[in-house]
Amino acid sequence: MITTIDLRGVRPSRTELLDMLPRPVVDITAAAHAAQALIDDVRADGSEALSAQADRFDGGRPERIRVPQAEIDAAVTALEPAVRAALVEAIDRVRTATRAQVPPERTTELGDGATVVQRWAPVGRVGLYVPGGKAVYPSSVVMNVVPAQEAGVGSVALASPPQREFGGRVHPTILGAAGLLGVTEVYAMGGAGAIGAFAYGVPDLALDPVDVVTGPGNIFVAAAKRLVKGQVGIDAEAGTTEILVIADAGADARLVAADLVSQAEHDEAAASLLVTDSAALATAVEEWLQRYAAGTRHGARVVEALGGPQSAIVLVDDLEAAVAFSNAYGPEHLEVQTRDPESLLGAITNAGAIFLGDHTPVSLGDYLAGSNHVLPTGGQARFSSGLGAFTFLRPQQVVRYDEPALRQVSAHIVALSGSEDLPAHGEAVTARFGLVDAEIRAADDTTAPTTPEGAR
Repeated sequence: MITTIDLRGVRPSRTELLDMLPRPVVDITAAAHAAQALIDDVRADGSEALSAQADRFDGGRPERIRVPQAEIDAAVTALEPAVRAALVEAIDRVRTATRAQVPPERTTELGDGATVVQRWAPVGRVGLYVPGGKAVYPSSVVMNVVPAQEAGVGSVALASPPQREFGGRVHPTILGAAGLLGVTEVYAMGGAGAIGAFAYGVPDLALDPVDVVTGPGNIFVAAAKRLVKGQVGIDAEAGTTEILVIADAGADARLVAADLVSQAEHDEAAASLLVTDSAALATAVEEWLQRYAAGTRHGARVVEALGGPQSAIVLVDDLEAAVAFSNAYGPEHLEVQTRDPESLLGAITNAGAIFLGDHTPVSLGDYLAGSNHVLPTGGQARFSSGLGAFTFLRPQQVVRYDEPALRQVSAHIVALSGSEDLPAHGEAVTARFGLVDAEIRAADDTTAPTTPEGAR
Protein backbone atom coordinates (compact mmCIF):
# COMPACT_ATOMS: atom_id res chain seq x y z
CA MET A 1 0.00 0.00 0.00
CA ILE A 2 2.79 2.44 0.88
CA THR A 3 6.40 2.70 -0.28
CA THR A 4 9.26 2.17 2.17
CA ILE A 5 12.44 4.24 1.82
CA ASP A 6 15.35 2.78 3.76
CA LEU A 7 17.97 5.38 4.70
CA ARG A 8 19.59 3.34 7.45
CA GLY A 9 23.34 3.24 7.24
CA VAL A 10 23.58 6.37 5.08
CA ARG A 11 23.70 10.08 5.87
CA PRO A 12 22.49 11.90 2.75
CA SER A 13 23.54 15.49 2.31
CA ARG A 14 20.84 18.14 2.26
CA THR A 15 21.10 18.30 -1.53
CA GLU A 16 20.70 14.53 -1.78
CA LEU A 17 17.71 14.62 0.57
CA LEU A 18 16.01 17.32 -1.50
CA ASP A 19 16.44 15.16 -4.60
CA MET A 20 14.89 12.05 -3.03
CA LEU A 21 11.94 13.57 -1.17
CA PRO A 22 8.55 12.00 -1.95
CA ARG A 23 6.41 14.60 -3.70
CA PRO A 24 3.16 14.49 -5.68
CA VAL A 25 3.57 14.66 -9.43
CA VAL A 26 2.07 18.15 -9.68
CA ASP A 27 3.37 20.94 -11.88
CA ILE A 28 1.75 24.30 -11.22
CA THR A 29 3.40 25.75 -14.31
CA ALA A 30 1.50 23.24 -16.44
CA ALA A 31 -1.77 24.72 -15.19
CA ALA A 32 -0.63 28.31 -15.64
CA HIS A 33 -1.68 28.62 -19.30
CA ALA A 34 -5.23 27.48 -18.55
CA ALA A 35 -5.42 29.64 -15.43
CA GLN A 36 -4.27 32.70 -17.36
CA ALA A 37 -6.96 32.16 -19.98
CA LEU A 38 -9.64 31.97 -17.28
CA ILE A 39 -8.36 35.13 -15.62
CA ASP A 40 -8.27 36.94 -18.98
CA ASP A 41 -11.87 35.90 -19.68
CA VAL A 42 -13.02 37.37 -16.37
CA ARG A 43 -11.16 40.61 -17.02
CA ALA A 44 -12.76 40.88 -20.46
CA ASP A 45 -16.30 39.62 -19.82
CA GLY A 46 -16.85 40.04 -16.08
CA SER A 47 -19.80 38.24 -14.56
CA GLU A 48 -20.69 36.46 -17.80
CA ALA A 49 -17.28 34.77 -17.79
CA LEU A 50 -17.67 33.80 -14.13
CA SER A 51 -21.10 32.31 -14.84
CA ALA A 52 -19.78 30.36 -17.83
CA GLN A 53 -16.88 29.01 -15.78
CA ALA A 54 -19.25 27.98 -12.99
CA ASP A 55 -21.34 26.09 -15.55
CA ARG A 56 -18.24 24.42 -16.98
CA PHE A 57 -16.28 23.54 -13.84
CA ASP A 58 -18.51 23.83 -10.78
CA GLY A 59 -22.16 23.38 -9.89
CA GLY A 60 -23.78 25.25 -12.74
CA ARG A 61 -24.58 28.91 -13.32
CA PRO A 62 -25.56 30.62 -10.08
CA GLU A 63 -28.76 32.61 -10.16
CA ARG A 64 -26.81 35.48 -8.57
CA ILE A 65 -23.01 35.59 -8.25
CA ARG A 66 -23.20 38.03 -5.33
CA VAL A 67 -25.01 36.13 -2.59
CA PRO A 68 -27.95 38.11 -1.17
CA GLN A 69 -27.79 38.94 2.54
CA ALA A 70 -31.09 37.17 3.10
CA GLU A 71 -29.54 33.92 1.88
CA ILE A 72 -26.61 34.33 4.27
CA ASP A 73 -28.95 35.05 7.18
CA ALA A 74 -31.07 32.01 6.33
CA ALA A 75 -27.98 29.82 6.24
CA VAL A 76 -27.01 30.95 9.74
CA THR A 77 -30.48 30.09 11.02
CA ALA A 78 -30.40 26.69 9.34
CA LEU A 79 -27.04 25.58 10.77
CA GLU A 80 -27.25 22.32 12.70
CA PRO A 81 -26.96 23.17 16.41
CA ALA A 82 -23.91 20.93 16.87
CA VAL A 83 -22.16 22.44 13.84
CA ARG A 84 -23.04 25.95 14.94
CA ALA A 85 -21.69 25.32 18.44
CA ALA A 86 -18.48 23.86 17.00
CA LEU A 87 -18.02 26.84 14.69
CA VAL A 88 -18.61 29.31 17.51
CA GLU A 89 -16.01 27.53 19.64
CA ALA A 90 -13.53 27.39 16.74
CA ILE A 91 -14.02 31.10 16.03
CA ASP A 92 -13.38 31.95 19.66
CA ARG A 93 -10.24 29.83 19.91
CA VAL A 94 -8.75 31.00 16.62
CA ARG A 95 -9.56 34.61 17.47
CA THR A 96 -7.88 34.33 20.87
CA ALA A 97 -4.72 32.75 19.46
CA THR A 98 -4.60 35.09 16.46
CA ARG A 99 -4.88 38.24 18.56
CA ALA A 100 -1.43 37.47 19.94
CA GLN A 101 0.00 37.79 16.42
CA VAL A 102 -0.69 41.53 16.16
CA PRO A 103 2.45 43.35 17.32
CA PRO A 104 2.07 46.47 19.46
CA GLU A 105 3.30 49.81 18.15
CA ARG A 106 6.82 50.48 19.43
CA THR A 107 8.77 53.71 19.62
CA THR A 108 12.57 53.70 19.59
CA GLU A 109 14.40 56.81 20.83
CA LEU A 110 17.78 57.25 19.19
CA GLY A 111 18.49 60.50 21.01
CA ASP A 112 16.81 63.68 22.18
CA GLY A 113 14.20 64.58 19.55
CA ALA A 114 15.00 61.53 17.38
CA THR A 115 12.45 58.71 17.24
CA VAL A 116 11.43 55.90 14.93
CA VAL A 117 8.00 54.38 15.44
CA GLN A 118 7.36 50.82 14.24
CA ARG A 119 3.68 50.33 13.49
CA TRP A 120 1.71 47.62 11.72
CA ALA A 121 -0.96 48.81 9.28
CA PRO A 122 -3.62 46.46 7.85
CA VAL A 123 -4.29 46.27 4.15
CA GLY A 124 -7.54 47.87 3.09
CA ARG A 125 -9.36 44.98 1.42
CA VAL A 126 -8.93 41.21 1.14
CA GLY A 127 -10.38 38.40 -0.96
CA LEU A 128 -10.67 35.06 0.83
CA TYR A 129 -11.09 31.84 -1.13
CA VAL A 130 -12.84 28.78 0.32
CA PRO A 131 -12.63 25.71 -1.94
CA GLY A 132 -15.38 23.27 -2.84
CA GLY A 133 -15.10 19.90 -4.54
CA LYS A 134 -14.39 16.73 -2.59
CA ALA A 135 -15.34 18.27 0.76
CA VAL A 136 -16.98 21.29 2.37
CA TYR A 137 -14.72 23.56 4.41
CA PRO A 138 -16.55 25.88 6.84
CA SER A 139 -13.39 25.63 8.96
CA SER A 140 -11.51 27.38 6.15
CA VAL A 141 -13.96 30.27 6.41
CA VAL A 142 -12.95 30.64 10.06
CA MET A 143 -9.24 30.29 9.32
CA ASN A 144 -9.29 32.96 6.59
CA VAL A 145 -11.72 35.49 8.03
CA VAL A 146 -10.61 35.66 11.66
CA PRO A 147 -6.97 36.68 10.96
CA ALA A 148 -8.14 39.40 8.57
CA GLN A 149 -10.55 40.73 11.17
CA GLU A 150 -7.98 40.61 13.97
CA ALA A 151 -5.50 42.46 11.74
CA GLY A 152 -8.07 45.23 11.36
CA VAL A 153 -8.89 44.80 7.66
CA GLY A 154 -11.85 47.00 6.86
CA SER A 155 -13.26 45.21 3.80
CA VAL A 156 -13.57 41.43 3.54
CA ALA A 157 -14.91 39.54 0.50
CA LEU A 158 -15.29 35.77 0.33
CA ALA A 159 -15.63 33.45 -2.67
CA SER A 160 -16.60 29.79 -2.84
CA PRO A 161 -17.62 27.69 -5.86
CA PRO A 162 -21.34 27.14 -6.58
CA GLN A 163 -22.55 23.65 -5.70
CA ARG A 164 -24.68 21.54 -8.02
CA GLU A 165 -26.36 19.89 -5.05
CA PHE A 166 -27.66 23.31 -4.00
CA GLY A 167 -28.79 24.59 -7.38
CA GLY A 168 -25.67 26.55 -8.23
CA ARG A 169 -25.50 28.25 -4.85
CA VAL A 170 -22.65 28.41 -2.35
CA HIS A 171 -22.83 25.56 0.14
CA PRO A 172 -25.14 26.69 2.98
CA THR A 173 -22.67 25.63 5.67
CA ILE A 174 -20.06 27.92 4.10
CA LEU A 175 -22.62 30.72 4.09
CA GLY A 176 -23.58 29.97 7.68
CA ALA A 177 -19.97 30.20 8.82
CA ALA A 178 -19.54 33.48 6.92
CA GLY A 179 -22.69 34.85 8.52
CA LEU A 180 -21.54 33.94 12.02
CA LEU A 181 -18.39 35.97 11.35
CA GLY A 182 -20.32 38.96 10.05
CA VAL A 183 -19.13 38.63 6.44
CA THR A 184 -21.70 40.17 4.12
CA GLU A 185 -19.83 40.17 0.79
CA VAL A 186 -19.91 36.59 -0.54
CA TYR A 187 -19.63 35.45 -4.17
CA ALA A 188 -20.57 32.17 -5.83
CA MET A 189 -17.44 31.81 -7.93
CA GLY A 190 -14.55 29.40 -7.98
CA GLY A 191 -11.21 28.43 -9.40
CA ALA A 192 -8.77 30.63 -11.26
CA GLY A 193 -11.58 32.93 -12.37
CA ALA A 194 -12.41 33.80 -8.77
CA ILE A 195 -8.79 34.65 -8.07
CA GLY A 196 -8.73 36.88 -11.14
CA ALA A 197 -11.97 38.56 -10.08
CA PHE A 198 -10.46 39.41 -6.70
CA ALA A 199 -7.22 40.67 -8.21
CA TYR A 200 -8.66 42.89 -10.94
CA GLY A 201 -12.26 43.47 -9.86
CA VAL A 202 -15.49 42.91 -11.76
CA PRO A 203 -17.18 46.25 -12.52
CA ASP A 204 -20.57 44.83 -13.49
CA LEU A 205 -20.75 43.12 -10.07
CA ALA A 206 -19.46 46.22 -8.26
CA LEU A 207 -16.71 43.89 -7.02
CA ASP A 208 -13.73 46.11 -6.24
CA PRO A 209 -10.17 44.74 -6.51
CA VAL A 210 -8.58 43.52 -3.29
CA ASP A 211 -5.11 44.03 -1.88
CA VAL A 212 -4.46 40.45 -0.70
CA VAL A 213 -5.87 37.07 -1.78
CA THR A 214 -5.65 34.09 0.57
CA GLY A 215 -7.02 30.58 0.88
CA PRO A 216 -6.31 27.05 -0.35
CA GLY A 217 -7.53 25.50 -3.60
CA ASN A 218 -6.70 23.14 -6.43
CA ILE A 219 -3.77 23.39 -8.84
CA PHE A 220 -5.56 26.01 -10.97
CA VAL A 221 -6.18 28.20 -7.93
CA ALA A 222 -2.50 27.86 -7.00
CA ALA A 223 -1.46 28.73 -10.56
CA ALA A 224 -3.80 31.74 -10.59
CA LYS A 225 -2.37 33.02 -7.32
CA ARG A 226 1.12 32.78 -8.80
CA LEU A 227 -0.06 34.72 -11.86
CA VAL A 228 -1.65 37.60 -9.92
CA LYS A 229 1.14 37.91 -7.36
CA GLY A 230 2.45 41.44 -7.70
CA GLN A 231 -0.94 42.75 -8.71
CA VAL A 232 -2.05 41.64 -5.24
CA GLY A 233 -0.41 39.98 -2.28
CA ILE A 234 -0.99 36.28 -1.69
CA ASP A 235 -0.48 33.97 1.24
CA ALA A 236 1.07 30.97 -0.56
CA GLU A 237 0.47 28.63 -3.49
CA ALA A 238 -1.28 26.05 -1.36
CA GLY A 239 -1.27 22.53 -2.78
CA THR A 240 -2.61 19.21 -1.57
CA THR A 241 -2.28 18.47 2.13
CA GLU A 242 0.78 16.89 3.76
CA ILE A 243 1.47 15.17 7.06
CA LEU A 244 4.85 13.96 8.25
CA VAL A 245 5.08 12.00 11.50
CA ILE A 246 8.36 11.57 13.34
CA ALA A 247 7.96 8.57 15.64
CA ASP A 248 10.12 6.20 17.64
CA ALA A 249 9.52 2.77 19.17
CA GLY A 250 7.51 4.37 21.98
CA ALA A 251 4.80 5.60 19.61
CA ASP A 252 1.38 3.94 19.31
CA ALA A 253 1.23 2.50 15.79
CA ARG A 254 -2.56 2.70 15.81
CA LEU A 255 -2.53 6.46 16.43
CA VAL A 256 0.22 7.12 13.90
CA ALA A 257 -1.73 5.24 11.23
CA ALA A 258 -4.98 7.02 12.11
CA ASP A 259 -3.29 10.39 11.66
CA LEU A 260 -1.75 9.41 8.32
CA VAL A 261 -5.15 8.25 7.07
CA SER A 262 -6.87 11.41 8.31
CA GLN A 263 -4.89 13.51 5.86
CA ALA A 264 -4.92 10.93 3.05
CA GLU A 265 -8.72 11.20 2.89
CA HIS A 266 -8.45 14.79 1.64
CA ASP A 267 -7.25 13.97 -1.86
CA GLU A 268 -5.68 11.24 -3.98
CA ALA A 269 -2.53 13.40 -4.17
CA ALA A 270 -2.35 14.00 -0.40
CA ALA A 271 1.03 13.16 1.12
CA SER A 272 1.35 10.98 4.24
CA LEU A 273 4.84 10.21 5.55
CA LEU A 274 6.17 8.37 8.58
CA VAL A 275 9.85 8.85 9.48
CA THR A 276 11.02 6.45 12.15
CA ASP A 277 14.07 4.71 13.58
CA SER A 278 11.98 1.67 14.53
CA ALA A 279 11.46 -1.04 11.91
CA ALA A 280 8.96 -2.74 14.22
CA LEU A 281 6.86 0.43 14.43
CA ALA A 282 7.00 0.82 10.65
CA THR A 283 5.63 -2.70 10.17
CA ALA A 284 2.87 -2.19 12.73
CA VAL A 285 1.86 1.16 11.17
CA GLU A 286 1.60 -0.42 7.73
CA GLU A 287 -0.70 -3.09 9.11
CA TRP A 288 -2.93 -0.47 10.74
CA LEU A 289 -3.01 1.57 7.54
CA GLN A 290 -4.52 -1.40 5.74
CA ARG A 291 -7.15 -1.84 8.46
CA TYR A 292 -8.15 1.81 8.51
CA ALA A 293 -8.25 2.11 4.73
CA ALA A 294 -10.57 -0.88 4.53
CA GLY A 295 -12.99 0.59 7.03
CA THR A 296 -13.10 4.32 6.36
CA ARG A 297 -15.70 6.02 4.13
CA HIS A 298 -13.18 7.36 1.62
CA GLY A 299 -11.11 4.18 1.58
CA ALA A 300 -10.45 4.18 -2.17
CA ARG A 301 -9.13 7.74 -2.00
CA VAL A 302 -6.98 6.84 1.01
CA VAL A 303 -5.49 3.80 -0.71
CA GLU A 304 -4.59 5.85 -3.79
CA ALA A 305 -3.02 8.63 -1.70
CA LEU A 306 -0.99 6.21 0.44
CA GLY A 307 0.14 4.30 -2.64
CA GLY A 308 1.19 7.40 -4.56
CA PRO A 309 4.75 8.68 -5.03
CA GLN A 310 4.10 11.42 -2.45
CA SER A 311 3.61 9.02 0.49
CA ALA A 312 6.18 6.79 2.19
CA ILE A 313 7.49 5.16 5.33
CA VAL A 314 11.09 6.33 5.79
CA LEU A 315 13.46 4.27 7.94
CA VAL A 316 16.40 6.13 9.50
CA ASP A 317 19.13 5.29 11.99
CA ASP A 318 18.10 7.73 14.71
CA LEU A 319 15.88 10.68 15.54
CA GLU A 320 18.58 13.15 14.53
CA ALA A 321 18.36 11.75 11.00
CA ALA A 322 14.56 11.88 11.21
CA VAL A 323 14.66 15.59 12.04
CA ALA A 324 17.13 16.22 9.20
CA PHE A 325 14.76 14.50 6.75
CA SER A 326 11.80 16.50 8.06
CA ASN A 327 13.65 19.81 7.83
CA ALA A 328 14.58 19.06 4.23
CA TYR A 329 10.97 18.14 3.43
CA GLY A 330 9.42 21.15 5.19
CA PRO A 331 6.02 19.54 5.87
CA GLU A 332 2.75 21.40 6.07
CA HIS A 333 1.87 19.43 9.22
CA LEU A 334 4.55 17.83 11.40
CA GLU A 335 3.63 15.48 14.21
CA VAL A 336 6.22 14.37 16.75
CA GLN A 337 5.16 11.16 18.47
CA THR A 338 8.26 10.16 20.42
CA ARG A 339 9.03 9.39 24.04
CA ASP A 340 10.32 12.94 24.54
CA PRO A 341 8.92 15.18 21.78
CA GLU A 342 10.01 18.39 23.49
CA SER A 343 13.67 17.37 23.16
CA LEU A 344 13.39 17.48 19.35
CA LEU A 345 11.61 20.82 19.10
CA GLY A 346 14.75 22.95 19.18
CA ALA A 347 16.20 21.15 16.15
CA ILE A 348 13.04 21.44 14.05
CA THR A 349 13.29 24.44 11.74
CA ASN A 350 10.96 23.87 8.78
CA ALA A 351 7.29 23.08 9.27
CA GLY A 352 4.00 24.86 8.71
CA ALA A 353 2.67 23.76 12.11
CA ILE A 354 4.14 21.38 14.69
CA PHE A 355 2.02 19.00 16.77
CA LEU A 356 3.76 17.58 19.83
CA GLY A 357 2.79 14.39 21.61
CA ASP A 358 0.28 11.58 21.28
CA HIS A 359 -2.74 13.75 22.05
CA THR A 360 -2.09 16.55 19.56
CA PRO A 361 -3.24 15.20 16.18
CA VAL A 362 -3.36 17.30 13.03
CA SER A 363 -7.16 17.02 13.15
CA LEU A 364 -7.07 19.19 16.26
CA GLY A 365 -5.26 21.88 14.29
CA ASP A 366 -7.67 21.51 11.40
CA TYR A 367 -10.54 22.64 13.58
CA LEU A 368 -10.16 23.67 17.20
CA ALA A 369 -6.57 24.00 18.38
CA GLY A 370 -6.69 27.77 17.92
CA SER A 371 -3.86 27.61 15.39
CA ASN A 372 -4.48 28.27 11.70
CA HIS A 373 -4.84 25.41 9.24
CA VAL A 374 -3.99 27.40 6.10
CA LEU A 375 -0.34 26.36 5.86
CA PRO A 376 2.46 26.22 3.28
CA THR A 377 2.79 23.00 1.26
CA GLY A 378 5.26 21.58 -1.25
CA GLY A 379 8.30 22.48 0.86
CA GLN A 380 7.36 26.17 1.11
CA ALA A 381 7.56 25.90 4.89
CA ARG A 382 11.31 26.27 4.38
CA PHE A 383 10.78 29.95 3.58
CA SER A 384 7.18 30.91 4.35
CA SER A 385 4.61 30.63 7.11
CA GLY A 386 0.99 29.76 7.56
CA LEU A 387 -1.85 32.24 7.46
CA GLY A 388 -2.13 34.67 10.35
CA ALA A 389 -2.95 38.24 11.23
CA PHE A 390 0.53 39.13 9.96
CA THR A 391 -0.53 38.07 6.46
CA PHE A 392 -2.73 41.16 6.33
CA LEU A 393 -0.36 43.57 8.09
CA ARG A 394 2.39 45.78 6.69
CA PRO A 395 5.18 47.08 8.91
CA GLN A 396 5.64 50.83 8.55
CA GLN A 397 8.25 53.09 10.10
CA VAL A 398 7.29 56.59 11.20
CA VAL A 399 10.34 58.86 11.59
CA ARG A 400 10.33 62.04 13.70
CA TYR A 401 13.43 64.26 14.17
CA ASP A 402 13.45 67.81 15.48
CA GLU A 403 15.98 70.45 14.36
CA PRO A 404 18.70 69.75 16.96
CA ALA A 405 18.47 66.00 16.31
CA LEU A 406 18.81 66.50 12.55
CA ARG A 407 21.68 68.94 13.02
CA GLN A 408 23.51 66.36 15.13
CA VAL A 409 23.68 63.88 12.21
CA SER A 410 23.81 66.36 9.32
CA ALA A 411 27.57 66.13 8.84
CA HIS A 412 27.32 62.33 8.53
CA ILE A 413 24.53 62.65 5.96
CA VAL A 414 26.59 65.13 3.93
CA ALA A 415 29.61 62.82 4.06
CA LEU A 416 27.67 59.75 2.96
CA SER A 417 25.75 61.56 0.22
CA GLY A 418 29.02 62.92 -1.11
CA SER A 419 30.57 59.45 -1.11
CA GLU A 420 27.67 58.25 -3.26
CA ASP A 421 27.92 61.27 -5.60
CA LEU A 422 24.45 62.38 -4.56
CA PRO A 423 25.24 65.83 -3.11
CA ALA A 424 21.64 67.07 -3.29
CA HIS A 425 20.79 64.57 -0.57
CA GLY A 426 23.13 66.39 1.81
CA GLU A 427 21.99 69.77 0.55
CA ALA A 428 18.38 68.88 1.39
CA VAL A 429 19.53 68.55 5.01
CA THR A 430 21.79 71.60 5.29
CA ALA A 431 19.18 73.77 3.55
CA ARG A 432 17.16 73.47 6.73
CA PHE A 433 19.86 75.36 8.62
CA GLY A 434 19.87 78.38 6.28
CA LEU A 435 23.10 77.56 4.44
CA VAL A 436 23.47 78.63 0.80
CA ASP A 437 24.98 76.43 -1.86
CA ALA A 438 28.41 78.04 -1.69
CA GLU A 439 28.61 77.56 2.08
CA ILE A 440 27.57 73.92 1.69
CA ARG A 441 30.34 73.29 -0.80
CA ALA A 442 32.86 75.07 1.33
CA ALA A 443 31.85 73.04 4.37
CA ASP A 444 32.06 69.87 2.32
CA ASP A 445 35.45 71.02 0.97
CA THR A 446 35.13 68.72 -2.00
CA THR A 447 33.88 70.97 -4.79
CA ALA A 448 34.84 74.55 -5.68
CA PRO A 449 31.96 77.00 -6.27
CA THR A 450 30.91 77.21 -9.90
CA THR A 451 29.02 79.73 -11.91
CA PRO A 452 25.62 78.49 -13.06
CA GLU A 453 25.13 78.00 -16.82
CA GLY A 454 23.47 81.02 -18.46
CA ALA A 455 24.90 83.53 -15.96
CA ARG A 456 28.00 84.27 -18.08
